[in-house]
Amino acid sequence: MIQNITDLLNEVSFFSVKDSEELELFRLKYLSKKGLLSDLFEEFKNVPASQKKEVGQKLNLLKQNALEKYNSLKTDLQNKEVSADGTDLTRPSFPYSTGSRHPISIVRNELIDIFTRIGFTVSEGPEIEDDDHVFTKLNFAPEHPARDMQDTFYISRISSEDSSPEDILLRTHTSSVQVRVMQNQKPPIRTISPGRVFRNEAISARAHCIFHQVEGLYIDENVSFADLKQTLLFFARELFGKDTDIRLRPSYFPFTEPSAEMDVSCTICSGKGCKVCKYTGWLEILGCGMVHPNVLEACNIDSKKYTGFAFGMGIERAAMLKYGVNDLRLYFENDLRFLDQFKTAF
Repeated sequence: MIQNITDLLNEVSFFSVKDSEELELFRLKYLSKKGLLSDLFEEFKNVPASQKKEVGQKLNLLKQNALEKYNSLKTDLQNKEVSADGTDLTRPSFPYSTGSRHPISIVRNELIDIFTRIGFTVSEGPEIEDDDHVFTKLNFAPEHPARDMQDTFYISRISSEDSSPEDILLRTHTSSVQVRVMQNQKPPIRTISPGRVFRNEAISARAHCIFHQVEGLYIDENVSFADLKQTLLFFARELFGKDTDIRLRPSYFPFTEPSAEMDVSCTICSGKGCKVCKYTGWLEILGCGMVHPNVLEACNIDSKKYTGFAFGMGIERAAMLKYGVNDLRLYFENDLRFLDQFKTAF
């Protein structure tokens, strides 16, 4: 009898039905009053007492499995929607559509990987910031044009009896995260700050009011501009390839001195000149420089003992170079024809 029950257990587990008629045949065969289970329970009365425990357990298991199988098959049939021509409308389409990472996420993760391999940690901070962290502690003069409404999205101004009014705004750079790190951590500091930033700019193929940055900061004793250049050369060749060239041009930023703009050889036109690089063969990718002593002192770091460098780049611009994208607006349009091209990227 035990062998008979075992065979029926296997038969029930592999039973399948195509329609309600076959489901009813299953019920009649196993679960009806004249079914196999009913016969087995009748036969159970004649089982010797020494075997009743083992046979009873097997028989109850068979009954439980048969009931569960019946309910499962019934639910599947109820959920199955079939069109007039017999097509199963619940089946997914073929080929199955799979998602992909956004190119900005891909490049962001790659940038983080490059810099963490040379000792940088990742720091993050709020997108809604105050004027002190975004401008004042970064050596921006009160009349600096970056504070103007034409460049910055201001949210509100708060004030109390014990303090002067304070502007609350959407951060224009992730340098505000670096300020928080310098205020709460003693040198040596080696960190990058990836994140989304906002500027009140006209939207075009080369600019947007929302974009993403990765900014880096290194502060220690005897840090030099040569350290900065070597770090950036390593980054450029890791991201764009070993044949990538860079050039540094003198520039000005309130929070660094000396300051520079870094260009990389345009990968879209291989340096021949195109619309994206304005036919120069070079594309500006980041700003950098030695951290201004005023910034160090504002964050309670001894500028006579410590020096450091900082850099900041737009992730969209790096992705344009890496993937040959010629219009920055494509990143924000959610066009699947564009996004599907990045399925093979990690």
